[in-house]
Amino acid sequence: MAEALAYLGRDLESMSLARNYRRWILDTFAPHLGRRVVEVGAGTGSFSELLLARGPESLTLVEPSGEMHRLLVARVGRLPTRARVRIHNDTFARVAPRLTEGERPDSVIYVNVLEHVEDDEAELRLVAEALAPGGRAFIFVPALRWLYGSFDRQVGHRRRYTRGELEAKCERAGFGVLRSAYFDAAGVLPWWLKYRVLRSEKMEPAAVRFYDSFCVPVLRRVEAVAPPPVGKNVLLVAEKR
Repeated sequence: MAEALAYLGRDLESMSLARNYRRWILDTFAPHLGRRVVEVGAGTGSFSELLLARGPESLTLVEPSGEMHRLLVARVGRLPTRARVRIHNDTFARVAPRLTEGERPDSVIYVNVLEHVEDDEAELRLVAEALAPGGRAFIFVPALRWLYGSFDRQVGHRRRYTRGELEAKCERAGFGVLRSAYFDAAGVLPWWLKYRVLRSEKMEPAAVRFYDSFCVPVLRRVEAVAPPPVGKNVLLVAEKR
């Protein structure tokens, strides 16, 4: 269940330098994104900052790690915004009942988080219950079981997904899939070599910066024209039925 979530924010924040990568994810979500947004597993706020820059009506941030929550509050507190911002040091399972008491959210975002949840289908059902009618879930997760390696174990990933598996879980939870795609095809081979073959447990900042600066802009253009048949991640947008 979501209460068992051991997420510490480490893998999310290892990508804190990858600004182009985060923008790519958010811009893919953007055509479907609503105005009352919840981000689950917000870490220290690197993705939250981009969300606030879009000018939502409200942004609710949920972060279970005490240390990450402290940094998140400090970061968001420095950002100029007219949005109503609420920050919870908790899991989504415990926050969800409070979300249904007032104006319900129309968008719930999980970026590099759902793979940490013990019972991901139960979590998705909670998301469906919390969303307003027609609300949407936005999910970004690691892909391909055969890529599961040393880094996944080190940061507490319980699984990696295929597109079909994630789609089926969302549909069983009460969603209809609007968009589903593999993401970052060029990252598959480097990930396999580094974390399966060489069994590394680190993500070096210099490597993240290089990939983000020189590879991501090219990949983004290529995958917009030719969606890849496989990728290091799966991106999915689903609407509550």
